[in-house]
Formats: sequence, structure tokens, C-alpha cells
Amino acid sequence: MPAAKPFGADSPDDCRLPIAVSLTMTNANLHTVTESRSLEEKFDPEMRFRPLQPGVAWLVAGLLFALSSFHYYTAGFGLLRETTHRGIHMAFVVGLIFLVFAARKVDQDRLAPSRWWRPGGIPLLDWILAVAAVAASLYVPWIFSELAFRVGNPTPTDVLMGTLMIVTLIEATRRGVGWPLPIIATGLMVYAYFGPSMPGIFQHPGASWSNIVNHLYLTSQGIYGIPLGVVATYVFHYVLFGVLATRIGLGKLFIDLASCVAGRFAGGPAKISIFGSALFGMISGSSIANTVTVGSLTIPAMIRLGYPRHFAAAVESTASTGGQITPPIMGAAAFLMVEFLGIAYTSVILAAAVPAFMHFYGVFAQVHFEAKKAGLRGLTAAELPNPLKVLREGWQTLMPLAALLTILFSGYTPYLAAFWGITACMIVGLARVPAITVGYFVALAMAVAFGVVTQLWFSVPMVLFAIGLGVAGWLRDDRHKALVIDVADGFVVGAKYAISVGAAAATVGIIIGIVTLTGVGFKISYIVTSLAAQIGQGVLSVVPGELLSDKGLTLFFTLVLTAIVCILLGCGVPTTANYIIMVTVAAPTLALFGIEPVVAHFFVFYYGVLADVTPPVALAAYAGASMAGADPFRTGNTAFRLALGKVLVPFVFVYGPAMLIVTQGFNWPDFLTTTAGCLIGITLLSAAFAGYGLAPLAGWERWLIGIAALPTVAPGLTSSLAGVALASPVVLRQILAMRRAAAPGLG
Repeated sequence: MPAAKPFGADSPDDCRLPIAVSLTMTNANLHTVTESRSLEEKFDPEMRFRPLQPGVAWLVAGLLFALSSFHYYTAGFGLLRETTHRGIHMAFVVGLIFLVFAARKVDQDRLAPSRWWRPGGIPLLDWILAVAAVAASLYVPWIFSELAFRVGNPTPTDVLMGTLMIVTLIEATRRGVGWPLPIIATGLMVYAYFGPSMPGIFQHPGASWSNIVNHLYLTSQGIYGIPLGVVATYVFHYVLFGVLATRIGLGKLFIDLASCVAGRFAGGPAKISIFGSALFGMISGSSIANTVTVGSLTIPAMIRLGYPRHFAAAVESTASTGGQITPPIMGAAAFLMVEFLGIAYTSVILAAAVPAFMHFYGVFAQVHFEAKKAGLRGLTAAELPNPLKVLREGWQTLMPLAALLTILFSGYTPYLAAFWGITACMIVGLARVPAITVGYFVALAMAVAFGVVTQLWFSVPMVLFAIGLGVAGWLRDDRHKALVIDVADGFVVGAKYAISVGAAAATVGIIIGIVTLTGVGFKISYIVTSLAAQIGQGVLSVVPGELLSDKGLTLFFTLVLTAIVCILLGCGVPTTANYIIMVTVAAPTLALFGIEPVVAHFFVFYYGVLADVTPPVALAAYAGASMAGADPFRTGNTAFRLALGKVLVPFVFVYGPAMLIVTQGFNWPDFLTTTAGCLIGITLLSAAFAGYGLAPLAGWERWLIGIAALPTVAPGLTSSLAGVALASPVVLRQILAMRRAAAPGLG
């Protein structure tokens, strides 16, 4: 067995337990995984751990494994008291960050020797900060019985521990996700303290440091609020499920199925990329992870087929960002919406379905027209996997997802569904015996039918059976031992994905706490609506008032300004944090216009996700560009253009909320009209961008159908028919041109 390498180093086992690489992995697969992991760490700072000495590496791996095990246990056998559960989660998260992220970037990739002032290669200050963060995180759960008497009247010890918590949390977040989020949180705390000195509308009575700490640390309105609770209760479990499901082969099955479905059509690899990313996005909420995992196969294939390098990278990165808006996981947004809106998880999934489809359809339409324009072929039968063989070899990997969805749609809690999905991943990954997989799923289905899925007498044997499979595999031979290592390593990597998100969520709690303490959110809403009204007045000064209304223009420009802020904020803040911040600030603004909360939440979430493919900081696009050897900025611009569905659809469901299905006053005629108009409009706009529809498009035709697409997309039968009528001359000319090209001896 090879010697342990530094945990976090750029090596084949850099993301695994600090022991041997899985024995089941071939050299070719290992090379691909290594490159993909390296790219993911390069473009996603949340995944880039610093190299550690072997002893500390084992300590960190053990703590990561313990964190995943804690959440796995509580999901299946009952959550702890709210504050205790969140406190333990944060103690792990913030404490670990000081061990795995260096204070300076120059030290992040350097393996430091062990000295007395640097035990295990980690500076002594980082060890002190880790211990301080753990103590501060667990202090509130420890004094919980007295908390009701201290809120509003904190003791000096409370203020000291709260200050320690805020300082270590801000520093941990800076290390984990960068400067923007800590700067915003710190700026808002300064704003809260110096309220009387603030100018104009931003002036407020101010708050003492003791009051700020009391609000942020001792109440549920700050650090221990909803964002941290959602990450600790829901998000972590689904991240872990996604990692384990990928480990047992579900991601590969999705890509193979996408190849079977789409590979034979024009521009096959690009369409495989879209379908594969959509399916892979069901179990992965990370745009970058999706890009490097699916893109490692599809980007080279697209380039070989004839797509330009920047276009191949843009297709993969744009499709991969759809993972964050694709049910059932949607990153963390779905679970946050459940908490913020107080609606059922199934309602969020239902609302997300059609807009997610529109995004992928928009990418698909442009890819199709580009392939037809360039005369690119599909893949031959010899180049495609056999669908029957794919299903025969990989059907077992679908069982965990089926188990999760079965529990979820049976009315049980999302974390219980994740528990059984994770358990299924363990059994499928360790057993590799079809009969065991079928038996597990049948037993689980019967337990759901008879309502005993939550009973200890049923769940405990299932878990013990999974553990028994692991023990038996470990004792049997090296091949089965490697499977056990792979599953255990999945627990480690799942926690690795989640620690930066946990710190960011707690820091967003600081931002929300200051907003509620000072009321600054309503002041920002006033400023945004006032600016939008002024822009609207400027438009009305040159456009007849009979065509446009003052209120309608104000709403439109409010949406535009909100979308711009979401994209800009997303350039430096993780998607989840961006969504929470913008909902806190923008939701009151949009509510002034009568927009339903669920619509407002989806609007800001979609534009926050768009930042991953929007230059100058388009992380997913840059990851794809690196894999393709393409120009990053050109890739980002192309990716933004390919994401036209995601750009347009939020405006569509604001003006036509029937698209989200779960909104008030939903009716099928409005839904069908809005959805059909959106599909036609996206098709027209895609053809205009590509310069090809059924045949090559002249310059004036591209402009005409591009303009016609806008009223077609707009909700309402009248506007959609007007757009179709405007585009009809071009469509008729395209049909004639196609027939001429197809006629013998012509074209």
C-alpha cells in the first residue's frame, strides 16, 4: 500500500482518505479524476485544502468523517435541540476551516514543515483560533437553559464569547470563500454601530456593541438563524448524498444515458453535455463540480467533432449551472425556500421544474442551430454505448435516488429522505449484489406503504446491515476493501464540500441580523424603487404615455436593477449566500408591486446563479475554458449568451407567475400560453444568435426574429401572437429555403 501523501496536495489521492487510492480505479480513470479534481480546486476555492502533514491529515480526515457521521445519524434517528444541533455543526465547520485553509494564499499550496510554533505544519495561531471557534460555537448550546434570561441583557462573558464567535467566523469565512462576504458583514456591523453618524436616509439610532452581539449571537435572528439551520439540517445531507451517489456510479450512468438519448443527433457530444449535466445536476448542486465531471468527457468530444474550443467550454459550463436550479436538490436554495416561505418541499420542486426545463431548452436550441450551421454530425452507433448494456450494468445505482424520491414524495422530511438515500448508497456501493439492492428497495417501499419507515426496529437493522457489509468487505479481499475505503472517503469529501458553505451561511446570518436590527433593507428598497421610478419617468418623456404605464415601467426597471445587483454580488459571493442576502433586501422591494414571495425568491435566485457564467468572474465558464484550452473571457461571453433561457425566464414568471404552477390563482390556460410563448420566443432568439434556423439566416432576418422573440416570450396571448406574426415572414422563407436545399439538383 502506498505511503500517505499530504492531505490536500495536488495528487491522485488529494481528495480521498490519506491512504491508498481505490483499487478499482483504472489508470485512465485515475488520470481523469485527478485532472478534474485539480481543476475543481483551482476554480472553486472552497475545495482547495492546504497540504497537511500525515498526522494532521488523519486528524482532519477523522473530523470530516465524524461531521458526516453526526449528520447521518441525526437525520435518521432524530435531530438534536435546534441550538445544540446548529452549535455542534458550526463547531466542526469553523474549527476545521482554520486547520485546512491558510491565512494567506501564498501559504495555501505549500506544505510547511512541523515546528514547535507550527505543530503539524499548521501555525500555532490557527490552532488557537480553531479551539476558540469551537468554544464560542458550543457556548450558546451550553447556556441554553439560561438563554431566555440573558437575551437582551447579556453578561460580560456572553459579550466576550459573542465577540470571539463573530471574529473567528468572519476570519473563517474569509479563508473559505474570500473577502466579499466578510467585507459586507463587517461593513453592516460598522453601520449598525455608527447609525447616528450615517448620512440622510441611512441614519438610525445606532446600537452598542453589547446590543449587536446580543442580537447576532444570543438570538435566532443572527448567526444561529435560518441560513445556518438549513445548511445543518438539510443541505449537508444532500451534499453527502450527491457525493456518495456519484461514487457508486450514478453520475456515470447519467452520462451514459445522455449519450444514448442525444448522441446520435447533430452535434451529438454537445447535446450529451446538456442532457448529462441536467441529470448530473439532480445530485450535484455545484456548477464547477458539474463542469469538470461531465466536461472531462464531453468537452474533448465536442472539440474533436468540430466545435470551437470556447464554444465547447461554454456549452458545458452553461449546462452545468443548470444543476443549481434543477430539482430535487438545487444546491441549498430549495431548502432555504422551504424555511423562508413556509411551503412544502414538493411545492418548491414543482415550481422549479418548468423554469429549469426552459434553461436547458435554451442551451439545447442554440447548440442544435450551431451544429446544423456547421454541418456537424452526430455520433455513430459504434461510438455510442449500448443502452441495454448501460442499464444492465448500472441500474442498481438508480436505487438510492429512487429511495430518496420515494420517501420525499411520501410526505416525510427532506433529511429523513436523505438518510435513506445515503443508506441506499452505502448498501449499493458495498454489496454489488443485485438481489441485495432489490431486497433493500422492496423492504423500504413496504415500510413507506405501512408507515413504519421512521421506526427504530426497522431503521436500525438497515443501518447495521450496511455497516456489516462494510466489515465483511474489509475482511474479504483488497477489492472489497477498496469499496469500503471509497464509501468512507465519500463521507470525508461530503464534509469537505460543506464546511465553507456552513461558514458562509453563518456569516449571512450576521448580515440578516443587522438588516433586521437596523431596518436598512426597507431603506434600500426605497432607494431602488425611487431610482427605477426616475428611469421610468425618463422613458416616458420620450415614449407616449398611452403605450406604457408609470407603474409598469417602475416595476420593470426595479427588476432590471435587482437582476444586475444579483449578478454583481454573485461575482464574489457564493450562490447560496447571494440568494439569502438578495431575498432579505429585494423581497420587500418586489412585494411593494404585489409580486408573490415565491416568485420573488425564484427571481433573485436565478440571477444569482447566472453569475457563474457572467464575466468578469465566471467560475464555471473559466473551469470549462481551462479544460478546453480556450480563452476564458470569450468562453464566459459565449456562456452568458447560451444562458439566454435563464436570463429571460425570471422576467417571464414575474409577469406570468402561472409558469411556477404553485402560485395563487394558477390556471392551465395561463400556464400553457405562458409556457408555449416562452418556448417559441427562446427558439426564435436562439436561431437569431446562431444565424441559422431551418436554413442560413440573412442579417435582416436575424434582427427581425430577434425582435419578434421579445413579445413572443412576454406572457399573454396577444403579445405572443404579435411576436409570431412578426416572425412569420422569416419562418416562411426558412421553410422554402429548406425545401429548395432538400430538392434533388437544387440548393
